[in-house]
Amino acid sequence: MKFKIRPAYEDDAADINDIRRQESVLPNILAVPSETSSHTEDWLSSIDPAMQHVFVAEVEHDGEAKVVGIASLAISSRLRQRHSAGIGIMLHEDYHGKGIGTALMDAIISLADNWLMLVRLELDVLAVNEGAVRFYERLGFVKEGVKVKDTIRLGKYVDSIFMARINHKAIN
Repeated sequence: MKFKIRPAYEDDAADINDIRRQESVLPNILAVPSETSSHTEDWLSSIDPAMQHVFVAEVEHDGEAKVVGIASLAISSRLRQRHSAGIGIMLHEDYHGKGIGTALMDAIISLADNWLMLVRLELDVLAVNEGAVRFYERLGFVKEGVKVKDTIRLGKYVDSIFMARINHKAIN
């Protein structure tokens, strides 16, 4: 499958919002069904390029460019934690298993390791999202802890797993 990874643009908001609202995505992220494209537009327009970085995966669909995945990195605003960043990723349900998620994460990890010299990347993932946990582990993330009853998912409280990846090259 042909796709390209590029920085996100404000006019990607509708495609990103469509991904966020999918039945297989929405329960696994910290969004609610009432979020609109304007919410996503506001988020994209407020990105601080010194502290936040967002990539999208774009495919050609019916002759038009379509965003089918997004990955973001937010550097800690705390002075003594500026070597750390939180990350997140979402992928359109029709594009799982095609290498797009891995390519997005590779772009984020490369940015963190080779351009920003970050030492630590961290994320929260719902414990019930076992496929995502395995995906992150394949990319070198390790489980550091569990947040019990951390998030509401489909009317129930579920645990989150806190995971991190250390860039040992940056500290050696």
